[in-house]
Amino acid sequence: MTYDVHIIGGGLAGSEAAWQLGRRGYRVRLSEMRGTGERSPAHQGNGLAELVCSNSFRSDDDEKNAVGLLHHEMRRCDSIIMGAAAVAQVPAGSALAVDRDVFSAEVEARLSALPNVEIVRERIDVLPEAGITIVATGPLTAEALAGSIGRATGADSLAFFDAIAPIVYRESIDMDVCWMASRWDKPSKSGGEAKDYINCPMDKDQYLAFHAGLIAGEKSSFKDWEANTPYFDGCMPIEVMAERGLDTLRFGPMKPVGLDNPRTGRWPHAVVQLRQDNKLGTIWNMVGFQTKLKHAEQVRLFRTIPGLENAEFARLGGLHRNTFLNSPVLLDRQLRLKTAPHVRFAGQITGCEGYVESAAVGLMAGLMTAGELAGREWQTPPRTTALGALLAHITGDAEADTYQPMNVNFGLFPPLHEVKKKQRKEAYTERAKAEITPWVESLAAV
Repeated sequence: MTYDVHIIGGGLAGSEAAWQLGRRGYRVRLSEMRGTGERSPAHQGNGLAELVCSNSFRSDDDEKNAVGLLHHEMRRCDSIIMGAAAVAQVPAGSALAVDRDVFSAEVEARLSALPNVEIVRERIDVLPEAGITIVATGPLTAEALAGSIGRATGADSLAFFDAIAPIVYRESIDMDVCWMASRWDKPSKSGGEAKDYINCPMDKDQYLAFHAGLIAGEKSSFKDWEANTPYFDGCMPIEVMAERGLDTLRFGPMKPVGLDNPRTGRWPHAVVQLRQDNKLGTIWNMVGFQTKLKHAEQVRLFRTIPGLENAEFARLGGLHRNTFLNSPVLLDRQLRLKTAPHVRFAGQITGCEGYVESAAVGLMAGLMTAGELAGREWQTPPRTTALGALLAHITGDAEADTYQPMNVNFGLFPPLHEVKKKQRKEAYTERAKAEITPWVESLAAV
């Protein structure tokens, strides 16, 4: 063996784990299937840490938002994902969004610069029987390896559908109809103008026709093995949301509140928002418009949106199946498989949901493994921090019988009932920032 740790999967979690180990001097073999001529149904390229859905890491507000707090804690741990995001950042109001190609290239360049990290383009079909291993193959684990994991866990993996939103070329959007603005004119985190989103207004009749089209539109058919797979609520296809009620979209991705149309001075009946998807500003993501409509139907229906009548699409929406473990049952508190403790799992396959959460679990898996190699006892991040709350949920605090993919949120934190509700979010983040500091300082010895 010419390496200390074998990491299987070069997505966000695997890349983060490799970074945390590699920069501490440990020898890492990072195996990635893409580049061998094979890739998952959702991937389009061969770069490490490819973003297959949105280009957003969601809110960067570390004072009132749980995912923004997770950003803060990961930066304190020298996260490669947060570092690359800073290089690839594009305007997105108070959110952190990136040029996905620049981001992937930056992650791969930083890992390639570590002499003790070997990136190998190979497909791994079976869990290694020995040697320290981190499995970070994500929600689209290849069939053979998924079968090997199933045999090792002795339990069926859970699965759900995840949907991808379309991307539109900027030059094809009619800006005589649309306008640039952020909700409530909220400025960018970077201090720029409050004009980070392209807004397409709809009146009531246009909205009703669009809603009817979503419900009637031709959808992708399911295969037999997909028939009973549920959706994850955090990435619900827009047509499924439409089926839940006439105004569901107007209280979700198409809500018009806080968006004054400069041509009328009023809020539209509904709004379709687009968010910049690359640094050049040439392609824009349809926010919340993940879909399982057939491609021809997407083009026809989405061109009925005011301002998108001549839209050209860089990517149309799609649907793929996600797979994850019942981690509270199968993994110990250090993300190790109980039946094979030389194997750790990281990322979305553990049942966390979201880019940032996936990378955060990869970060912790890397730190746990580094501590194990150094012969040091693992110090769990405080339960009051975003890292600690997320880890606790995955490794035992969640209800195993109803375990579902989970984004980080303040509901995972020890409650602060004594704090008034209006001040509670700030109280959560203030407590977390105070308690993460000594834990981060303890990492210097790892």
